[in-house]
Amino acid sequence: MATITLKGNPVSTVGNLPENGVDAPEFTLVKNDLSETSLKDYRGRRVVLNIFPSVDTPTCATSVRKFNEQAGSVANTAVICVSADLPFALGRFCGAEGIANVAVASVFRAPAFGQDYGVLISTGPLRGLLSRAVVVIDEKGSVVYSQQVAEIADEPDYDAALAVLK
Repeated sequence: MATITLKGNPVSTVGNLPENGVDAPEFTLVKNDLSETSLKDYRGRRVVLNIFPSVDTPTCATSVRKFNEQAGSVANTAVICVSADLPFALGRFCGAEGIANVAVASVFRAPAFGQDYGVLISTGPLRGLLSRAVVVIDEKGSVVYSQQVAEIADEPDYDAALAVLK
């Protein structure tokens, strides 16, 4: 269990992020067009999971925008922005913002994702949503970087996440 904060108040997650060197847990998530995507779809490519509570909050929206800006410059890499938002909300946001370099995916049919990645918030007002975290997975499916952001309102360390890919 990770203890993080929301505006300085402690909240907990159900577990911890996968450690470096372990195989990333498999997942199947729902894209904004209601089709499904899984980790298997990205075998042979590196994957950055940008995990957050909701695209309808300023910091979450910023993280999608920033990864969208930077994703195109990293070869053989897919960025998947994962939240509990409905696919319709993710699609609306991407359309309005011109988001085209990252994929967005919802856990609304995949409650195991939050458990398997240790990011399901278990206490506090955001209970049931995902914490802010980044997980980078290599071409073979192994975790090579992870960051559980200590304060939910803070942005992740974009540079550190992308540095492991260069």
